[in-house]
Amino acid sequence: MYLNKEIEFKTFISEDKYNELVKEFGLENNIFEQINHYFDTEDTKLLEEKTVLRIRQKGSNYKLTKKTRAEVGADETHILLSKDKALEYLENGLDARIIDLPYFVKKMAELKTYRCSAPYKSGTIFFDKSVYYDKIDYEIEFEVDDVKQGLKEFKQFLENHNITYVESIRKSKRAFDNRK
Repeated sequence: MYLNKEIEFKTFISEDKYNELVKEFGLENNIFEQINHYFDTEDTKLLEEKTVLRIRQKGSNYKLTKKTRAEVGADETHILLSKDKALEYLENGLDARIIDLPYFVKKMAELKTYRCSAPYKSGTIFFDKSVYYDKIDYEIEFEVDDVKQGLKEFKQFLENHNITYVESIRKSKRAFDNRK
């Protein structure tokens, strides 16, 4: 198990702006698919607790992540999984005590993201196209280590690229809210 602090700023953008930025940063051939499989109890206790539990699949790599809100950003706990173990959890659910949650959880929602990224100022900028159920949306995420510096750089990026800030809803919430 390993831990990290996630500090990010994000905004929804249009499909045209997404395509423009991917081209500007020369990332057309560096877009990768990742699938987020979201877990919760039958009565959505994790959603109520504002905790996200997911298995992220990138190619043949799988990682179980618990995200909890923190005073600054989010605290993340990660466990790398074998493909067999991940597939077992996706099929049958899991005892989340392995990642310090007192519940048995099952896969409840899924969201696929086509992501590209580049170093930008003091962090990393991501351009995401997310597909879930019958929805598609686009967003920018800017991950940093320093909140004040990151916010300043994010606002400057939006201004420089003529982007109006539109608050992004967490990917997990989008997936849960739109599941069939």
